[in-house]
Amino acid sequence: MKKFQVTVNGNTYEVEVEELGGAFTPVAAPVAAPKAPVAAPKAPVAPVATAGSTKVVAPMPGKIVDVKVSVGQSVKEGEVVAILEAMKMENEVVAPSAGTVASVNVTAGNAVETNDVIVTLN
Repeated sequence: MKKFQVTVNGNTYEVEVEELGGAFTPVAAPVAAPKAPVAAPKAPVAPVATAGSTKVVAPMPGKIVDVKVSVGQSVKEGEVVAILEAMKMENEVVAPSAGTVASVNVTAGNAVETNDVIVTLN
């Protein structure tokens, strides 16, 4: 068995693959044309953060309703940085510590998954 780390749509998985005996024979599989145009995936927003920065992450999957901070703004511990709608409820996402906003990685209307970085603080 060989172990590999694979990243699919931003999620990293560790997989084990068993090598079977015999020669490898490549087989061309037919590829069907898509029936509808496929939208290109959005490019990830690269956070501009320094070592020791604090990442404010989404506590659950949902949609960003409002971003309350901007880059360069000072925030206090517990201050609301964004509003996240999940299960038809608006949830306040707060800064876990005081700092200066180094990056804002989402905008209103963005869908986020659990642990996606919303804001980075220095």
